[in-house]
Amino acid sequence: MGWKETCVMEEGFKFIQEYQNEEDSFAELCRRYGVSRKTGYKWVERYEAEGIDGLRDQSRAADYHPNEVLKEVGDEVLKMRRRHPHWGPAKLRVRLQWEAPEIIWPAASTIGEMLKRAGLTVPRKHRRRATPSQSPLSHAAAANQVWSADFKGWFRCGDGSRCDPLTMSDGYSRFLLRCQAMEGTDERSAQGVMEAAFREYGLPEAMRTDNGEPFGSVGLGGLSRLSVWWMKLGIRPERIRPGKPQQERAA
Repeated sequence: MGWKETCVMEEGFKFIQEYQNEEDSFAELCRRYGVSRKTGYKWVERYEAEGIDGLRDQSRAADYHPNEVLKEVGDEVLKMRRRHPHWGPAKLRVRLQWEAPEIIWPAASTIGEMLKRAGLTVPRKHRRRATPSQSPLSHAAAANQVWSADFKGWFRCGDGSRCDPLTMSDGYSRFLLRCQAMEGTDERSAQGVMEAAFREYGLPEAMRTDNGEPFGSVGLGGLSRLSVWWMKLGIRPERIRPGKPQQERAA
């Protein structure tokens, strides 16, 4: 017979009673209860070791997970995060490994999940970005048709001061018009460098840049004060797509 709609412990107890009566062979007993001999022996072992409580239905979940993080390790991770609230999972893991190299610390992704469960993370705000140009980018067939301007990323000088190099080049000839060390990326400083280049080489038909400041903005049409100034001079602003620096080459 198969298992009836009664609790597992009750059916198991009936099985054990009939097993102790020894009226049928063990194989026949297992067939009547619809279980394998392996399961039958398991019930007997549990009853002999724990009594009737051993016949309760037991969870099949593993008692130990090899990837489970020990509570003591997790506490140290959270303690380090509270000491350095602005550090990310990767940096926290490097510091923990440096302070206690004998401990196997969880992966950075696991640390990130631990911080999230503990409420120690702040959702990243969505940053509005300037939109790229909607019309196709120009092809430079001659000099002074398309110029490119770009801030190449800041770095510290030997004296500790900040340097933001601004470059300007002609898209057709690849001639480097300006490579100017700047103290920032503000619109006024960039405009002064560009005015000097315009006086020396003339005005281009289009100025191609990325979408960052001071070239683009999150305002109407992605225009910044600098790009509006270009338009007043008769220069057409062109903004490349994010992550496409190769589009700065106009020829």
